Amino acid sequence: MSLPAPTPLRIAIAGASGRMGRMLVEAVLAAPDAVLAGALDVPDSPALGQDAGAALGAITGVRVTSDLRAGLANAQVLIDFTRPEGTLAHLAACRELGVRMVIGTTGFSEAQKARIADAATQIAIMMAPNMSVGVNAVLELLARAARMLNHGFDIEVIEAHHRHKVDAPSGTALKMGEVLADALGRRLDECAVYAREGVTGPRDPSTIGFSTIRGGDIIGDHTVLFAGDGERIEITHKSTSRVTYAQGSLHAARYIVQQASGLHDMSDVLGLRA
Repeated sequence: MSLPAPTPLRIAIAGASGRMGRMLVEAVLAAPDAVLAGALDVPDSPALGQDAGAALGAITGVRVTSDLRAGLANAQVLIDFTRPEGTLAHLAACRELGVRMVIGTTGFSEAQKARIADAATQIAIMMAPNMSVGVNAVLELLARAARMLNHGFDIEVIEAHHRHKVDAPSGTALKMGEVLADALGRRLDECAVYAREGVTGPRDPSTIGFSTIRGGDIIGDHTVLFAGDGERIEITHKSTSRVTYAQGSLHAARYIVQQASGLHDMSDVLGLRA
């Protein structure tokens, strides 16, 4: 006797008509173990009322809506790559309805992060500034490199993104800085340098510098430079497609639906937690 087919994971997408939202919708439609259960967008979106797959030439039967309750009614997990204010509104609805979240939004303040952590006492949340498996592998490499190069090397984080990105440095760059600072026994908020202009004096060797580039359609490039006397080491990740973020988000959704509560990150999803 054949076993019944497993019930597909019911996923809702926030910002469904945006660049990342469309990529996420496409990824869910292509996944054999998932189904699109909801599609959210802002009240003034021209996509409201349209089928969520219209831009892809697909019929999903799911209409884009700004009604959070309607959009989340059948969902187990919401994947959210929007703006901090929008994500926090979605957070409140998910907390009330018991819907788990995968958050890829960046640019949160410390107070906003605290609200997410508080909600995670009731629902399971996976939050990461970058869902790419490759980026998270780089984070592991950076921690090891920082411990090995903790004397005689200056550290700089250089990131580049498209002209439409509104926060800087990127969430991924900041996460890299946090990993580096932690490996060196420092606090990023005490050693980060985000801008240099004019006569700045000699470089403080205990600092971690950040440089930001915005232009064109760059999806996301990140380089950490370890600059010593007579040698330089660079660890670089370049994104050529948002598909890696979408696939990582699906991987995270499969993980988080199995959790009752708590704030998780990609180290948990990928089994990298020591």
